[in-house]
Amino acid sequence: MKQDVINFDAQSVGSIELAEGVFGMPVRADILHRMVNWQLAKRRAGTHKTKGISDISGTTKKPFKQKGTGHARQGSLRSPQFRGGATIFGPVVRSHEHELTKKFKKLGLKTALSAKVAEGKLVVIEDGKFDSAKTKDFALKLKALGWESALIIDGPEVDGNLALASRNVIGIDVLPQQGANVYDILRRDTLVLTKAAVEHLEARLK
Repeated sequence: MKQDVINFDAQSVGSIELAEGVFGMPVRADILHRMVNWQLAKRRAGTHKTKGISDISGTTKKPFKQKGTGHARQGSLRSPQFRGGATIFGPVVRSHEHELTKKFKKLGLKTALSAKVAEGKLVVIEDGKFDSAKTKDFALKLKALGWESALIIDGPEVDGNLALASRNVIGIDVLPQQGANVYDILRRDTLVLTKAAVEHLEARLK
């Protein structure tokens, strides 16, 4: 499939052929959902914890005798039915990570790229080189291009000026091609790829 190529001045500078097997996959919400869940699960700290009965400080003495009181039998004041007692089946410190196969991760990234193409939200630019490191200059270019929420993916290395100019702009993320991931692609409205990024992503995902 053909895609127009522009520069940061919004001028057309030719076109590029996008691989059907990377940018023309069926858009499946279930695959994207599993990928986003997998990514966000890896981010979770998992440091939540409540105290079980063995963690509570307190006496081990039986509160009162087993029989003859007319009350229900009790074995410990640290039991959950008492004030200050334990929590039953509460959260414990653990990792929330789970595994997905390499094949599925590749499919997820291809599906995310294809989703942007299907929505008409994919833009290909000639390169990621920016003349100035000033945020003000970059913001003016963004306004002219109409990008309010965008992920810009460059080649193996992000241009230094582009990285500096964009890092303080809300709604704009810049990544090298090896950092391309489903969650960041979906969370921004527009996906901007350089020609170098397209080449590397196609080589990586074919």
